[in-house]
Amino acid sequence: MSYTELNLDLTDEHVSLRENAHKFALEVLRPAAIELDTMTPEQVIAKGSIYWDCMRKMYENGYHTVLIPDEYGGLGLDPLGIHIVFEELGYGSAGFAVSIGVSCFSAFYSSLIAEDHHIEKFIIPYAQCRDASVMSCWAITEPDHGSDILMPFTENFHNPKITQQVKATKKGDRYLLNGQKAAWVSNGTIATQAAIFVNIDPSAGMAGGGIGLIDLTQKGVTRGRPLNKMGQRELPQGEIYFDNAEVPVEDMIIDPESYEMFTDITLATANACMGAFFTGVAQSAYDLALAYTKERIQGGKPLCEHLSVQKKLFDMFSKVELARALSRAALQFNLSTSPPKTQYSIASKVFATTAAFEVASDALQLFGGNGLSKEYPIEKIFRDARAGMIEDGSNDILALAAAGLILRGE
Repeated sequence: MSYTELNLDLTDEHVSLRENAHKFALEVLRPAAIELDTMTPEQVIAKGSIYWDCMRKMYENGYHTVLIPDEYGGLGLDPLGIHIVFEELGYGSAGFAVSIGVSCFSAFYSSLIAEDHHIEKFIIPYAQCRDASVMSCWAITEPDHGSDILMPFTENFHNPKITQQVKATKKGDRYLLNGQKAAWVSNGTIATQAAIFVNIDPSAGMAGGGIGLIDLTQKGVTRGRPLNKMGQRELPQGEIYFDNAEVPVEDMIIDPESYEMFTDITLATANACMGAFFTGVAQSAYDLALAYTKERIQGGKPLCEHLSVQKKLFDMFSKVELARALSRAALQFNLSTSPPKTQYSIASKVFATTAAFEVASDALQLFGGNGLSKEYPIEKIFRDARAGMIEDGSNDILALAAAGLILRGE
């Protein structure tokens, strides 16, 4: 493998998971991601695109059920196993890792509630799917709300002047949804269902929200154009519009009373997964740089024999190992503890995404002019890593949210 495993208690199952996911990421995801990087966003999601080939292969391997317990047909992995798989998928492609991770969310939320109706309607059909025809998204970001929508337990979260733009109005046995989710919804252009964050009680501000499980194939749902962006171009993102779209009352699984707590759980889970994804991104950039410096001759000897290069490689190595240690610890703790210690997940996300960007930047520098060429994957990894510092909450704002938790002693 590309790193030395420091956990001496790793089981044979963990080792097998890591080897299989690493091979899949390197042989399937990375080449496809590089090819998709050259396409328009419309071409990426078009019928017959290699994107769908890769998603089907991930579904066939059960990677879409990484967060789902085995009793519902998921892989039933322990938290360490979840981290191992997500890190290796991120090693091959940040965009594909995020796409498959986000696709878990509707079924993941259903598994937290685990009522018979939701098990039959959402979890089992998703877990049994092997052709990527059932795909989910986490519909939270809005045109006027990004990182601020992920800041429970703050004063602004309870300000009645600040509410989610998608409103849910109860009418009989249904909620009618109206409003728009932003272009940054991962899988937004292709998902068949969503865990959607809405506002039910405007008088309570953001805290007056709810989380519903919604069918995105219904008449009241339309999509915007897929987003044309700098990095992670293999990850489809786009707007979703709601015009009296319906969510049955029983599928509004989180009401305003528990919304703030579940927003915190969402943040803790999503940021912990991001830490795993981008540890893999950092490792991939480091591995490419290490291999290149052993081969590239400058000044009459391999680059790696220059002391300044050795120091840079050591610093990169340290950042990757620290990202792995922190992100593993945060994910293992917060997937095993309720309520979570969200500040640790945030620290994991912020540190790992920053480390991935810094390692990728240093790797690109070591490649010199070749690093700017699309003939080498480091140029794409650099762009992909930069996106990680904004998605799933901007690192600057997330740091403030974590600081608030620390200062309140939570």
